[in-house]
Amino acid sequence: DEVGLVVVAVKIPHHRELVRAALEAGKAVLSEWPLGNGLAETEELAAVAEARGVRTFVGLQARSAPPVRYVRDLIADGYVGEVLSTSVIASGRRWGPRFEPDGAYLLDRRNGGSLLTIPFGHTVDAVTMALGEFTDLGAAMATRRPKVHDEVTGEPARMDVPDQIAVSGVLEGGAVASLHFRGGLSRATNFHWEINGTAGDLLVTGDSGHLQFGQVTVYGARGEGAQPAELPVPGSYGAALPALAGRTTEVAYTVAHAYEQIHRDLTDGTHHAPDFAHAVRRHRLLDRIERAAGF
Repeated sequence: DEVGLVVVAVKIPHHRELVRAALEAGKAVLSEWPLGNGLAETEELAAVAEARGVRTFVGLQARSAPPVRYVRDLIADGYVGEVLSTSVIASGRRWGPRFEPDGAYLLDRRNGGSLLTIPFGHTVDAVTMALGEFTDLGAAMATRRPKVHDEVTGEPARMDVPDQIAVSGVLEGGAVASLHFRGGLSRATNFHWEINGTAGDLLVTGDSGHLQFGQVTVYGARGEGAQPAELPVPGSYGAALPALAGRTTEVAYTVAHAYEQIHRDLTDGTHHAPDFAHAVRRHRLLDRIERAAGF
């Protein structure tokens, strides 16, 4: 009875079994993202949660990151004016020419963990939170490195998940969006998110396409001829966790903000953190992208 929240943070193929066990016991559940191994499992788990009437949460913590929330608010407050377009170019860190031994399962699309579902999924969730959902899209995906190598042993392995993802389309409100994710790391740009508007521009940069880590810098420029300058995230965005002041470069910083939102939801009955129903919406977008790409 004293268990308030069950956290499922294991490899994706085991999510369904463990999440269902917690739901059947009537416990609130936080599952790592992605929630299920594909859309069907995600819809099943969301349906069980709804039938049981329990609170659920999914680890799409990029939307909890103070810099991402700050960007969302800048846009809502009219910093860029009307949003005309947005462009993302990013690297997945993994899914490059070499793989870590404990990440071998991410090479097989049957396991549900890929460049599309993990870094792209986290990042597109934050992009749509700030700018709106896709109303129309097209996509192309490819596996340009079907053979990769164990970084320890040098042994070759087959990879059948995409290491190139290009999605373009139109968002709610009419803005044109373009997102290109590449496997591995680039010798040039590894995370660049630009938002172009009638009155100004925003730029978010970082060292990889894993926006859920939250280790990014925000820049902005307004007015004719202005050059982007850093926009420090106001302290109010981290005020709920004063013990973490000055620790913004740590990966746990963003996760802590996600837990803070979950705690408020469980304590106050609010709905700040994304739940299983939201996970279904996001999985449906990824499924739509796969179908558009014919992958």
